[in-house]
Amino acid sequence: MLKENDNDNSAATLATTSSGAGKRSSLRNEGRKKYRFDTTDVANVALFLAVFVGLWQLVTLLELWPKTLLPPPAQVAISISELITNNSLIIGIATSLWRLAAGFAISIAVGGVVGLAMVKFQGFGKTMSSFAVGLLTFPSIAWIPFSILLIGFNDFGILFVVVMASVFSVMISTYGAIRNVPLIYIRASKNMGAHGFALFRHVMIPAATPSLIGGIRQAWSFAWHALIGAEMLITTLSGLGYILAVGREFNDMSQIIAVMITIFAIGLLFDRIIFLRLEEKVRSRWGLNQHAE
Repeated sequence: MLKENDNDNSAATLATTSSGAGKRSSLRNEGRKKYRFDTTDVANVALFLAVFVGLWQLVTLLELWPKTLLPPPAQVAISISELITNNSLIIGIATSLWRLAAGFAISIAVGGVVGLAMVKFQGFGKTMSSFAVGLLTFPSIAWIPFSILLIGFNDFGILFVVVMASVFSVMISTYGAIRNVPLIYIRASKNMGAHGFALFRHVMIPAATPSLIGGIRQAWSFAWHALIGAEMLITTLSGLGYILAVGREFNDMSQIIAVMITIFAIGLLFDRIIFLRLEEKVRSRWGLNQHAE
């Protein structure tokens, strides 16, 4: 009898050990897959950039345009180095990102609250959705003269343009994401006793989160576009848009392209590091990844 118990315990221990080893092996394999994916992604971006720079260099060697209009990559690299050395680029990036963060935070707060109110009150939602779509199609640069006359040449004028360019996208995304939650989720939750705030907090918000992230991602791009345009025209002597405008005034194409590359790099990093990972994390948590094994 003791031998049978010992055999059973040994078998259970062996099964537990095998299960633990299997889980650890699965985690290691998952980590390797993520690492391979990241490596492949970086390799693809590097290959694309290498081809782009090669074509750029080829065009400059063929001298299809004067070098004053299309400088070679080496000259642009020197311009980037000079902007970093004199701290213009560092200060410009810091200033622009601060303005972007402040304006975008206001847009999320205001747009989210109004979007929820649109869901709560149907009449207000129908009217405001049409109104918001109309203002969303309004070019962000058209807000700049209004901002200059109303607020002036200062940071608050730039923030106003950023908010007006992105708040309606957040508003419409919030309204649409929550309204498009499948009705079967709500009915099933009510049958299990969820009502009121609990239904909203634990069912509707999680179900709408993937769409909300997509809307916020789009609103961020609108805010980024509006910020650069506002910094170019609302002169505050700082920001990436201001450096771009200085390059235009002095016909310095190398500086213009250097700032354009910086703007592209910041947009790419934000999209890859923040928004894309956040979206993938949410989709994995709720089992929405179509490529999951």
